[in-house]
Amino acid sequence: MTKIGKKEKTGELYRAILRLKNERDCYDFFQDLCTVSELRAMEQRFQVAVMLHDGQVYHEILRKTGASSATISRVSRSLNYGAGGYERLLDRLRDAGEEQT
Repeated sequence: MTKIGKKEKTGELYRAILRLKNERDCYDFFQDLCTVSELRAMEQRFQVAVMLHDGQVYHEILRKTGASSATISRVSRSLNYGAGGYERLLDRLRDAGEEQT
């Protein structure tokens, strides 16, 4: 089990997410789970990750997304030194022809 923060997580949430069957299930589940601001923050971080993965530069990402430089830096650190989650997913989306900016 991977540690997240200081406490080990049970994995229940992540196993539940894997059971979502389609995009509608995802929308409904995450709307129930998260606040609007949490969802927007996650969507923005993912958009930043896509753009960084595509080689776009900070000032363009800032202009197009409105993300703070701190958010862009945090996502960049995750892409370069994180657990590899962004990279795996972005590669899978690219391979499936689904990656968008």
